[in-house]
Amino acid sequence: MSRLKGFISQLFAPASSLEASSHESLLARYREGDGAAFEILYARHRQGLYRFLLGLSGRAELAEEVYQETWLSLIRSGSQPQGRATFRTWLYQIARNRLIDHWRKHGVHQPLHDSYDEQAHALADETADPEQLLSLSRDSQRLDAALQALPADQREVFLLRAYSDLDLPQIATLTETPLETVKSRLRYAQQKLRRLLAEEVLT
Repeated sequence: MSRLKGFISQLFAPASSLEASSHESLLARYREGDGAAFEILYARHRQGLYRFLLGLSGRAELAEEVYQETWLSLIRSGSQPQGRATFRTWLYQIARNRLIDHWRKHGVHQPLHDSYDEQAHALADETADPEQLLSLSRDSQRLDAALQALPADQREVFLLRAYSDLDLPQIATLTETPLETVKSRLRYAQQKLRRLLAEEVLT
């Protein structure tokens, strides 16, 4: 991440009134040359975006590489979110595309393209949200193992909901998946994680 950190360290001056600005207006200001606006965008999204990539890829080195590529793509691009897309949806779409590009480039099986028979599972209740499930784990390695035990499409929806603050319709748009399928994937992910993390608490 040294290239990205070096770029960022050269750009920024302290910001104050920018803190309350929307993501989209911050991006617009950055495109007009306001480095401090980018600093705020980066600070808002860096942790969630990295955790999403780490959880989806299962490899810290790959997550860091794609994370850096995502931000560098944004820096080098002159484009803005199009249509009804929000900045957050657009940023995570860039990250997702970069990860898929990496898999394709290196001839790695792309788990997000797998088909999954969701009707084979009973519906789970929705009493626990992703943040509550993540807080159940006492051990980050066990949590990572539980996340990796999920089918990739379920893991992606769960991670987007937990770390990106996107709502379900936005996740459906980002993943190009019907909304009801996204809802089902989240329920199944919650069900399995709840079971796996409950077993951890009892051991």
